[in-house]
Amino acid sequence: MSARRDLIAVFADAPARSRTALLALLAALLVLPLALDRYLLSVMILILYFAYVGQAWNVMMGFCGQLSLGHALYVGLGAYTAAALYQHFGVIPWVGMVAAVFVCVIAATIIGWLAFRFGISGTYFALLTIAFAEFTRIGFDHFGWVGGSGGFFLKVVQQDRFDLLNLRGHPLMFYYLALALAVLGFVLSAWLLRGRPGFYFRAIRDNEEAARAAGVNTFRYKMLAIQVSAGMTALAGVFFAFFYNNLFPEQIFNIGRSIEIILAPIIGGVGTLFGPVLGAAVLTLLSEGINEALAASGHEIPGAKQILYGIALGLAIVFMPHGIWPGIARRFGFARSREDVGEGRDA
Repeated sequence: MSARRDLIAVFADAPARSRTALLALLAALLVLPLALDRYLLSVMILILYFAYVGQAWNVMMGFCGQLSLGHALYVGLGAYTAAALYQHFGVIPWVGMVAAVFVCVIAATIIGWLAFRFGISGTYFALLTIAFAEFTRIGFDHFGWVGGSGGFFLKVVQQDRFDLLNLRGHPLMFYYLALALAVLGFVLSAWLLRGRPGFYFRAIRDNEEAARAAGVNTFRYKMLAIQVSAGMTALAGVFFAFFYNNLFPEQIFNIGRSIEIILAPIIGGVGTLFGPVLGAAVLTLLSEGINEALAASGHEIPGAKQILYGIALGLAIVFMPHGIWPGIARRFGFARSREDVGEGRDA
């Protein structure tokens, strides 16, 4: 009941324009597939996927101030856990999701305990997360039960089916699953921000020493942040596995995937609810647009996507250090103050 009251309060406290825009956006996303062909549907799935996984990373960095550059670890562990249970034992993905979340939370607990108990923070914490992702990648390269470096493959079925129980079938089903994930991530983040954990997260992010002096158990709440973030990211991994049907350690645990995860909230606005959504839309549409333009012109530029991401990140850091969303929110009345969109803490 408390969680529901908190969510209702979050919605009621938002400016009227924000509530209207949010409902309009949700309505548009519900009917949008009716106007899309299969390619554009896949682009929308990518946007929603990156919006969700960016929201998961945002809990840890945007809310609590703990920089992780190894979130691909949780995507990979979640994906392999659910896929292996399904392939080897016939466990349906919905049960596999529970196991995936459990595995990722355990992994996050180990990393968090090692880091926070021994005072590893900032750059060193980021390096630690990279190290765990790389160690895991190397381990899975030699883990024959799930294919090793040769890859792990789920059986592909005809895409005219809608087998929701086993997550097999039509891209339209995956679109609505991705939409459900994006809504789940948004609602959970809003609830966290509104409640006591969000208050303590922000206190740790803004000044950990002051938060500790004020009586906040910083170790407990940093552990909570990494566990929640990892659990959320595990669901993204399960989605990835059953949508693409193949997993390669080099592909899913790679640091490049971790960078992809963090770009959307950085470009959109770290620490905000709409930042990961906006950033995912901007980056994915730019990336797909450039790919299509290059294909239409008959040219091929290896690494064009990475170059684009680098340019976008550089421009965002120089011209919009708080991301795209804060400026839009203030200009169109979607926020009441600069603090609402994460600008006030640096003022």
